[in-house]
Amino acid sequence: MQTVETNIKDVVQQKWAKRPLIISGPCSAETEEQVLATAQRLAATGKVDLLRAGIWKPRTRPGSFEGIGAKGLPWLQQARKLTGLPTMVEVATGKQVEDALTFDVDLLWIGARTTVNPFSVQDVADALRGVDVPVLIKNPINPDLELWTGAVERVAKAGIKQIGLIHRGFSSYGNTDYRNAPMWHLAIEMKRRSPEMMIINDPSHICGRRDILLDVAQKAIDLDFDGLMIESHIDPDNAWSDAKQQVTPERLAEMLDSITWRKEDVPSESFHMALDKLREQINHVDDELMQLLGQRMKVAEQIGEYKKKNNVTILQTNRWNQILERAFSRGDKLGLSRDFVTKYLDAVHMESINRQNKIMND
Repeated sequence: MQTVETNIKDVVQQKWAKRPLIISGPCSAETEEQVLATAQRLAATGKVDLLRAGIWKPRTRPGSFEGIGAKGLPWLQQARKLTGLPTMVEVATGKQVEDALTFDVDLLWIGARTTVNPFSVQDVADALRGVDVPVLIKNPINPDLELWTGAVERVAKAGIKQIGLIHRGFSSYGNTDYRNAPMWHLAIEMKRRSPEMMIINDPSHICGRRDILLDVAQKAIDLDFDGLMIESHIDPDNAWSDAKQQVTPERLAEMLDSITWRKEDVPSESFHMALDKLREQINHVDDELMQLLGQRMKVAEQIGEYKKKNNVTILQTNRWNQILERAFSRGDKLGLSRDFVTKYLDAVHMESINRQNKIMND
């Protein structure tokens, strides 16, 4: 069996700098044959940069397949020898970090169920002290950017220089479209806070099913994400975990070919001039919106004074329903979605309530 000989450290650095960065592999390492076959078929596509595999699987409920454990790490070693693909696994404890590095895993990622717990993140960070290995950090299960930021800070304080982010969506009550709601605005805010930090999108865990993977992947690329992590398996329907969200290596290649890969910028003077004019229009509109919102809040405060004098409650549900229905009607004519109108007015309404509450209790 022929192996690929290469300076893997140099390869890892090259891949880390590549855009878009494509990460793929099985949700779980199940058998040596499955890992090696998946790796070879992924390598054959010529489109994958890093090989991922779950060795330890933090499952929501006991009794599910919780990973093959450390005995699967030599399989990844062999996969790297055969394909030249750097390998990466999820770690949740200091012991898992030590085991992964003992078997020359090239990159590590911290999963959503670990990011949510600062004690667990600190345990991983302590094990990383003195180690030169890139680490990617998934968003926490719940929509809390401070937890995500805190995990980054803990790993950085351990001396890790190469840190990236993975956006895999958030648990959301009532969400039915996705396994984990993307909540794109949170990922965008995280990118705004750390523009120099790589952020990868994980459509597999956002979608939970393979039929919408391409749509989510395309949106991530349109939003200037630095790459994708998509799970692949040689026999997805019979995978031991997360079967519905995995695709074959060949299907992965087809999906990647279907994506329109966009650039952050183009060196065109006419493009920038046209864009600057339109952005200036947006600036003017935003200024007018701020002025109008300021006026609206002054009116809300006057209403608060009348309510206080007459001992009337702040919240008036009938009035709020009237506002929404009126806005929906106008929004429909302007091409504004009801979801947007609701979120916008919710924010305005809460600010009005807060101001009236201050007046009531001063």
